[in-house]
Amino acid sequence: MSAKHLKPQTATLLVVATMIGTGVFTTSGFLLRDLGSEPAVLLAWLVGGLASGCGALAYAELVAALPHNGGEYQLLKRIYHPAIGFVAGFTSLVVGFAAPIAASALAFGEYLNLALGMELLAPSMAGAILILAASIQHTLRLETGSRLQDLFTLLKILLLLLFILGGLWSGSPQQLLGDGNPPVAQTILSPAFAVALIYISYAYSGWNAAAYVAGEVQDPGRWLPVALLLGTLLVTLLYLGVNAVFLAAAPADQLAAANERVGHVAASALLGEAGGRLLSALIALGLVSMVGALVMTGPRVYEAMGYDYPTIALLARRRHGGGPVLAIALQSGLALLMLWTSTFEALVSYAGLTLSIFTALTVAGVFVLRHREPMLQRPYRTWSHPFTTLAFILLMAWMILHAIHERPLVVLSSAVTIGSGWLIYRLVRGQQGAA
Repeated sequence: MSAKHLKPQTATLLVVATMIGTGVFTTSGFLLRDLGSEPAVLLAWLVGGLASGCGALAYAELVAALPHNGGEYQLLKRIYHPAIGFVAGFTSLVVGFAAPIAASALAFGEYLNLALGMELLAPSMAGAILILAASIQHTLRLETGSRLQDLFTLLKILLLLLFILGGLWSGSPQQLLGDGNPPVAQTILSPAFAVALIYISYAYSGWNAAAYVAGEVQDPGRWLPVALLLGTLLVTLLYLGVNAVFLAAAPADQLAAANERVGHVAASALLGEAGGRLLSALIALGLVSMVGALVMTGPRVYEAMGYDYPTIALLARRRHGGGPVLAIALQSGLALLMLWTSTFEALVSYAGLTLSIFTALTVAGVFVLRHREPMLQRPYRTWSHPFTTLAFILLMAWMILHAIHERPLVVLSSAVTIGSGWLIYRLVRGQQGAA
C-alpha cells in the first residue's frame, strides 16, 4: 500500500492546482453568452464557490474518518454499495480525470500559441505532448513530481495575485455593474443560471482532490480537512478576483464571443497585445500545473480499484519510487483519445454535469454514515451540518434537473458513461466470482 509521504502543504496545493486551470480562464465567455450580464456572471462564480465550500465541509468529515486513496470510489463503496463505488471509480477515470486532462491540454495548446503570437503546433499536438510529459514524470519519480507540482502551483498563485491587483487598478470597475438587463434577481432563478452552474461546477472541480490521495497524506485526520477547506477558500477568492478583472477589462460582447480565449481577450484589452501574450503565457503555465495535478491524482482511484478486483489488479502495480504505471498509462490513453475527438465546450459540459452527480451522492453520505455508524471515529465533524450539506445536495439536484431539459445530449452522455461503468462492474465481479 501507499506510504504517507505527502506533506500537508502538498495536499493543500494539490487542491489549488487541480481547481485553478481550464475553467477560470475559459468559461466566463460561455457564461456571458448564456446569462447576458456581468453581475450575473460574478454571482454564478460566487454561488459556485459557496457550493464548493459546502461540499468541502462534508468531504472533510468523510475523508478524515476514512483516509484511503481513491476518492469517491472508496467513499461510495463504504457508504452505499461496492457497485456504486466501482461506477464512481470508472466515472472518475473517464470524466473526472481523462476529460479534464484533455480539456486542459487543449486549452494549453491554444494559449501557448496565443502567447507566442503564432501557431507553433496545433493545439491538440501541443496538448498531447504535455499529457505524455506529465505522465512520464509522475510515473518515474513521484517525490520529484510532488516538488515540481508545489513549485508550479505557488508560482501560479503569485502570478494570479499580481494580475488581479494590476487589473483592478487599471480596468473599468463600473463595467462590473452591467446595464441592469436582464435583472440579476430574474436571472438567478432561470434555467440559464442552473445550466451555467455546469460550467461553474467544472471550473471548481478539484476541491475534493485531497480525497484521492488521502492514504498518502501525513496525519490525515488533522490535515485533510485543512487542505480541503483552505484550498477551496483560496481558490474561490482568486476566481472572484480574476473574473472581476476579466469583466472590467473588455466589453461584454467581446468576451462572450471569445469562447475559451476569454483570458487572452481580456488581458489584451487591459494591457495591450503584449500584455495579452504575457497573460496567455501565464495561463499556459497554470494549465501545465493543472494537468500535472490531475495526472498525479487520478491513478490513485484506479490503483485502489486494482487492489479490490483481481481482474484489474495490474492497475495497482507501481514502479519502485514512482506512480502506478498502468493506471497512469490508461488515464493518459483515454485523455489523448478525447483530445483528438472532442471539442472544448463538449468536454467541459460533460465533465461538469457528470461529476456533480457523484459529488452530490458523496456529500449525502454524511447523513448516511451518521445514521448508520454513529460511533465511527470522526477527527473532524462537518461545521453547520445539516444546513450546508443539504444546500449542496439541493443545488446540484436543481442544476441536474434543468440540464435534462436544456442539455439533453450532455445528460445522455453522462447516462451512457454511468451505464458503461455498471456493465463493467458486472463483468469484473462475475470474473472474480463475487456474489
